[in-house]
Parts: sequence; C-alpha cells; structure tokens
Amino acid sequence: MKIEAVLLFLVISIIHSTCLSHVISGLCLDDQRSLLLQFKNNLTFDPIGSMTLSSWNESNTSCCEWSGVTCDHHGHVTGLDLSDDGIEGALDNSSSLFSLQHLQRLNLADNYFNSSIPSKFNKLENLTYLNLASAGFVGQVPIEISQLARLVTLDLSTPNDDWVYSALVPQHQEKPDRGLLVGTFPQGIFQITTLSYIDISHNPYLHGSFPEFPRNGSLRTIRTAHTNFSGGLPLSIGNLVHLSSLDLSHCNFGGTLPSSFSKLTKLNEMDLSYNNFLGAIPSSAHFEGLQSLTKIHLSYNSITGSIPSSLFMIPSLKSVLLSHNKFSELEESTLVFSSRLEYLDVSCNNLSGSIPPFIFHLRGLSHLNLGNNKLSGPIYPSIIQLSGLTELDLSSNKFNFSWPMLLDALAPLRNLTVLDLSFNKIDDVKVTATDVALSTFPQLSFLNLASCNLKTFPGFLRYQFGLYDLNLSYNQIQGTIPNWIWRQYYLDNLDVSHNFLTNFEGPLHNLTLQLSTLYLQFNKLQGPMPDFLYYASTADYSSNNFNSLIPADIGHHMHGTIYLSLANNSFHGSIPHSLCNAARLLVLDLSHNKISGKIPHCLIKLGMTLAVLNLGSNNLIGHIPNAFPNSCALQTIVLNGNQLAGILPKSIEYCTALQILDVGRNQIVGAFPCFLCNISTLHVLILRNNKFHGPMGCPKNNNVWNMIQIVDVAFNNFSGELPVKWFSGWKKMISNDDGANSIQSLIQSYDGNLFQLYYQDSTTVTGKGQEMELVKILTIFTSIDFSYNQFEGPIPKELMDLKALYLLNLSHNALSGQIPSSIGNLSQLESLDLSKNSLEGEIPTELANLNFLSVLNLSFNHLTGRIPTGTQLQSFEASSFEGNDGLYGPPLTKTPNPLPPPPEVPPCGSLACEVHWDLVSAEVGLVFGLGSIIVPLLFWKRWRMRYCQFLDKTLCRIFPQLSHEYERRGGQTYRVLENSSKVPDRHVSRSNEIHMLHQHKRSTCDELEK
Repeated sequence: MKIEAVLLFLVISIIHSTCLSHVISGLCLDDQRSLLLQFKNNLTFDPIGSMTLSSWNESNTSCCEWSGVTCDHHGHVTGLDLSDDGIEGALDNSSSLFSLQHLQRLNLADNYFNSSIPSKFNKLENLTYLNLASAGFVGQVPIEISQLARLVTLDLSTPNDDWVYSALVPQHQEKPDRGLLVGTFPQGIFQITTLSYIDISHNPYLHGSFPEFPRNGSLRTIRTAHTNFSGGLPLSIGNLVHLSSLDLSHCNFGGTLPSSFSKLTKLNEMDLSYNNFLGAIPSSAHFEGLQSLTKIHLSYNSITGSIPSSLFMIPSLKSVLLSHNKFSELEESTLVFSSRLEYLDVSCNNLSGSIPPFIFHLRGLSHLNLGNNKLSGPIYPSIIQLSGLTELDLSSNKFNFSWPMLLDALAPLRNLTVLDLSFNKIDDVKVTATDVALSTFPQLSFLNLASCNLKTFPGFLRYQFGLYDLNLSYNQIQGTIPNWIWRQYYLDNLDVSHNFLTNFEGPLHNLTLQLSTLYLQFNKLQGPMPDFLYYASTADYSSNNFNSLIPADIGHHMHGTIYLSLANNSFHGSIPHSLCNAARLLVLDLSHNKISGKIPHCLIKLGMTLAVLNLGSNNLIGHIPNAFPNSCALQTIVLNGNQLAGILPKSIEYCTALQILDVGRNQIVGAFPCFLCNISTLHVLILRNNKFHGPMGCPKNNNVWNMIQIVDVAFNNFSGELPVKWFSGWKKMISNDDGANSIQSLIQSYDGNLFQLYYQDSTTVTGKGQEMELVKILTIFTSIDFSYNQFEGPIPKELMDLKALYLLNLSHNALSGQIPSSIGNLSQLESLDLSKNSLEGEIPTELANLNFLSVLNLSFNHLTGRIPTGTQLQSFEASSFEGNDGLYGPPLTKTPNPLPPPPEVPPCGSLACEVHWDLVSAEVGLVFGLGSIIVPLLFWKRWRMRYCQFLDKTLCRIFPQLSHEYERRGGQTYRVLENSSKVPDRHVSRSNEIHMLHQHKRSTCDELEK
C-alpha cells in the first residue's frame, strides 16, 4: 500500500506541475505584448503567405499563445520563430525586437529583410540560438554578435539554389535578387566559449580566416563552405576536442594540413575539398585515433606525397574522396583494413604501378574510382574479392586488357552496374567464349569503352538488356552499326562518334527506341538520314557522308529535340519548313553542307526559343528575313559563307542576349548597322567580305560592347577614320581577366548557358597569316581586323589601350601618321599587320618589347630610319619591312639609300690613256654651233634687233587670232589686251600664256641690249 500511495502521489504531482506550468506559461505581460505588436507593425509581410505574423492581434488571447511565440513561466517572451513567413521589410536598430531582453531563441530564416544585420543584436544578452539563414540580410556581419556570450548556435548560411524565392514574395511580384553577406567575418565569433554550431556557408563574398581557437573549445559544427575564407588552418584547431562536423569545402584555405587533426577524436565528417591545401599529409597525423570518422573529403587540392594506409584502418570509415590532387602513391600495408569502407575515389592523381593489393581487401567497397592516373598491371584475379562492387572506374590509365581476361575478372561481380574502362587499351582479339559465357557478364546500366582501340562491337553487348548509357567513341570500329543496338529498350544515351562506321543494319522500323542523346559525328555514315532517330533530345549527325535531302517531315518528330547538328555533310536541297515545328529546339547547326534556297521566315521566328542558329557555309540566297521576334533568345547567329544579299535586318536588335553574330563572306550591302550597338552582350562581330560602306561611327553610341572580343570588318568599303570613341568601351580587350598568355591556351569554359552544355561556339578569324577556326572563342581570344577597307587618318592612341588584344590587322587602308609609341602597351599581341598604308616616321622601339609577337608586317608604307636593333625584330623576314624606302638595318640593308658605285679609275694613271674621238667631235661641234649664235648677239646690236623681230613674227604666226592685239613701236612689241573680261575662260588662259612668252622675250631682249 505504501508503494501504491507513493506512486499515486508522484502521478498527482506530475499532473499538477504540468497543469500549473501550462497555466503560468499562458500568461503574457503587457509590455511583452506591446513590444511584439510594435515589432509586427514595423515589418512588411504578405498577409496571405504569412502563417505567423498575420495571427498576432490585440484580442484577449495571451501573446504567449500566438503562433511562433514561446514564453517562460513569468510571461516573458523567450523564443520567436518567424521563419518562412513572407517578411519583406527591413529590420533596423530601432526595432522593438531588441527590447525583448529575455529572448533566448530567434529564428528569422527564409525571409527577405533586404537590410544589413542590425548591430543591436548584442542587446539580446540571453540569446543562445540565432538563425538568420536565407533571411535576405546583406552587407557586413556586425562585430557586436561576438559579444553574445551565451550564444550556442549561429546560422547565417544561404542556400545554393533559389527555390526558396517562392516563399519570400507574393507570386504576382517579380522575384528579388537574393542578398548576400560581404566583407570580413569577425574572428571573435569563433571564440565565443559557449558556441557549439556555426554555419556561414554559401556566402561567396564573405571572407576571413580562422583565429586561434581556445583550449577545450565547445564547437561541434563548423561550416564555411562556398565562402571566400582563406589562410591556413591553425594548429589550435586541435583544441576543438568536441568537433564532430567540419565543412570547409569550396573556399580558399591553403598551406599544409595541421598534424593536430589527430586530436579530433570525436570528428565524424571532414570536408576540405576544393581548396588550396598543398604539401604532404603530415606523418604525425595518425588516423587511427579518429575512431568516429565516417567521411573524409580532400578532393580538388594540391596535396602531394603518399596516401597513408592508416587512413583505411579507421573502423567506422565509409567514404574517402581524394581525387584531383597530386598524390604519387598509396602506402602499402599488411594490417587489417576497414570492412565498412564503401566509397573510395583517388582519381586524377599521379599514382603509378600496379593497384596496391590492400585495395582488394576492402571487401565492403561498392564504389571504386582509380581513373586518370598512371596505373597498370593485372587486376585479375584479385578484383574478384570485391564482390560487392556496383561502380568501377579504371579509365585513363595504362592498363592493357584483353576480352578473355575481362570476362573472367568481371563476370563474378554480379552487382556491377557501372563500368568505365575508357582510354585504356583492350586487345580486340576474337573471343571464343560461348554464348552462355557472354551472357553471364553483369547486366550494366552504364558502360564506357571510349578510346580502347576497339575494332568491333564487343560481343557481350548483345546480351545486355538494361543498358542506359553506352559510349564506344574514339575507337576504330568499322562497318555496320548492328541492329540489336537499336533494340535496347532502356538505352537513353549512345555515343559511337569518332569511328569508321559506314551504314546501319536494317530493318530500321517499328523500333521501341527511347534515345535521349545520340552522337554519330565523325564517322563515314552515308546515304539518307535515318528517320528513326528524330526523337532524341540531342542528336549529332555532323561530319559524316550523308548526301540526301533533309527529310521534309523532320520537324514533325522533334517535339522534344533540344540540339540538332547536321553540319559537315553533303545535305542538299532547301531547309524544310517543318523545322519550325521544333518548339523546344535550342541549337540548330546545318553548317558546311550544300543547302540552297532561301532562309524560311518561320525559322527566324523560332528565335523566341532558339539559342544557336548556324547556317554557315552553304549556298543560301536571298535576303535575311527581317523577322526576328521581339522576345528573341538567340545567342549565336552564324550565316557566314553563303550568297545572302540585301541589308542586315534591323530586327536583329531584338536579340538582346546575342553573343556571336557572323555574317561574313556574303553580299550584304548598306551602311554600318548602328542598331547592333544596342546589343551590350555582343562578344563576336564578323562582317567580313561583304559590301558594307561608309563610316563606322554611330552618332549616338559611345562606349559600346563592353564584352566584345572579336571585331572583323575586313574586305568591305568602310571609310573615314577608325571608330576611336568605341575603343575605350571594349573592356574585354583592355583587360581580359579570364585570359592566359597564348592563343594556344584556349580552354574549356561553361558560363552557365544551357546550350553550351552541348554546343561549342566556333568561328573563323584571320591572323598569323592563316585562317583559324577557334573553338570556345568566348573564353579568352581577342582580335581586331579592319583590313582591306578605305580607313584614313592616324592610328588612334586609344587603340593602344587594348592590352588584352592578340591579333591586330589594319593593313590595306589609307592610314597615315606615325606608329604610336604606346604600341608597347599591347603586351599580349601575337600578330600585327600594318602593311599597305601611308604610315611614316620611324619604327618605335617600344614595338620590340612585345614578347609574344610572332607575326609582323610593316611592309609598303613610308617608314624611315633604322630598324631597332638588338631586339626580336631582327628575327622577322625582310619581307616584313620591304617597300619602305627609308628603312634600313637588319634584316634589310646595313646602310640607308646606298649610292651607286663611283666610276672606275683607268689603271694607267695618264690623261691620254684612251681617247674616244667620236665623243670629242660631237662636243666640239656643239660648242662651235652655240658660239656662232651667242657671240653675234653679244657684240652686234643689229643682230639683237633682228632676233627680237624674229621672235615677234614667230609668235604671231603661232597665234594669228590675237595678232590684232599687238602694235609695233620702234622695232619693239607690246601686249595690248583690249577687253579681257569678254574673252572666254579658255582664251583668257591662252592670253596669259602669250603674255608670259612676250615677257620672257622682252626680258631676253633687254638683257641682250645691256
């Protein structure tokens, strides 16, 4: 009975305390209610989307019972949860929120305050939990937060996607830009002694470094992923003995890994991937002590040395990612290894030799990635021990397999679904295995045998019924594509490109093909285009020998097609109008065929969805339709190499996202299309080889094309001065931060545009004396070609500010003046052509400082002076400087304007060595004849008078129509022009000539008279 009484008393006590607690917690102090209502009234929020603030009102209901409000037993507000409540208004230091002095927990996450974090948070001295994740706060993190001495949890993170926007603002409003924290993160926050959890991830403009951590720190979780944190990890990180989760991925941390990691015995997850850590893993960092570690990610760093075998002895370890480093070996060991390790990725390192035997003792492995190393040697029979493998990647190594060995090694791996052996060598010997043996090969969903030296289709493939992704590209497979491939019901991605395939095995109808991506490019496929492949979202038929009409109904089957390329074939006929039905098409490439006729208007209207339109190098005629839609989405337009005429349609200006416009090598006419200046996104403009004319300047456009990288207007009739006012706006040419030091360093780049997942932009430019097709030109290449026009005036000094320019061609114009000495600013220049102009003056010595210059042509100008010596200019051929009469020095002549050689002196040394009497007689006769005339004139007056009269008569005989204008007086003649104003212009001109003759005669007679 006593026991029952005690139990009854305990039950009654618990019920009483619970009820009392419920009643007391329901109380609400008036000042707390007032502060909450004031806080609400100063916020802007969506009353429909709000589930919390909209329920607060001044009714008799206790504020402690309001949604999102928690109180203590005294009626003080201790907790507020306003997360995801559609708040849009700003929060400032004057908010009544900071008067809730008993507040311990505050959650404002997933709102859009669009203001800086108030500094008054330090007034909430009792705060232990502060969650401002994705709350829309911007700017600096206030240092005052480090004064919250009782803070346990701080979350300032931002999600990596924008799905939360739908909860932030009403659906009818435009989504606002998500705010991000910036500036230096206060180090003192990490040193709050009570802090256990801190998350500031996905704030890429937030930077800082770690301080020295206090001894026996309370931190359990640190997340700085996707920030700009940098610096090294201090040894004092070992003081965080309670740390269980450390995520520093996608930052700029560097230096070596501290050996004090071995002290973090409670560490469960460590992600240091995508940083700048280097050096070897310290030998003192024994991983045996990390008994709780389940995940270690060090991928995408520069760590060198050995991968310690002690790492694989951690009994709880499940995932090890060490890819994209510079590890040179895997330490071997004979000790017992973890049987729980499931995921091991050491790809993209410098591992060589055979696979260490201990790898095959990790019996729990399901994913093994050793790709992109230098491994070789056998894998059979050791790999049989990894019976639980589901994914195996040995790609891009130096393995030399044979089909019999692969069948024996991989057949027992019944769970294997993903196999990548690409970029190794497989001896393609004929397999004598039975159909039963071939059919026992694991049923794969992903198989990559690219670049494996295959000459035939592997026989076991006909027994695969679950293939989803098959890649046989870059092999030497010849002949026919077998029909059984098209009967793979689940096949979604097929790549047989870069082989020697010639045709398809039939029949090709009534197939249940569900292909999403198909790559047939770079084969020798011929005949008509197969019509059973229209349904793929991505289809590349380019660089084959297809030589038929494009099927007239092709567009009716392309309901889901995103990418279609028929380039580099021999398709002929016109462009089918049915293509206009491909409403989801993003990329259409029909270039380098024999397609004729006009461009369909409806195809241009498809620009509402189309991102890339390439019709270059065909036989298209007519005008470019002026039908680009108002909501044009085109980013690339290539019509180069056709016979298109007329003017460039003005509706192109609607394509406000246009990056590449190439209409070169056509017959397009008209003035420079100034409406293109309104397209600020333009990277490439090619008007080459057309019939454009007039000046290039546009009256209302300065500072155009901040993103421009290639401008080619060569072979037109443009005139006037170069467009000086534009050059200062070409920011990409002034400083290309994405660039490198050579054209050869054109690298892959994906800038977020969907279509570039499939399509590599390319164009053709002229430089270095040859045409070059540049792929991925949007990355770094810069070029200006104004050659073969009628530009005049000096070379603008503003052009010399384009420091990131690679190619400059101003040849075959009428440019004058000197080469600017500031040409030395073009430090990246590799090709310079100023030939066939009227440039003068000396070659500036600064030109010799262009270290990357490999092509130079200054020929046929009016340059003078010595070619700067002792420089690389002497390495160019003399043809680079020819046609400049005033130039001298290597590689031309050594002296300026060499004089003809002097006459040879007779060797005998006597005046009478040799006399040419025939020359002497002619000279004597000439002297005698002149003397017989001049001497009488000098000494006899009568002769002089008759000479003057003779001249008068001669003139009158030559010009009889004007003889009445002269009178003889005293044996002398004077010109009397009676009415010169009535004489026609040609007679006045002739009279002037006569007057000059008489004046000459008169002066001659006067001289003789004297």
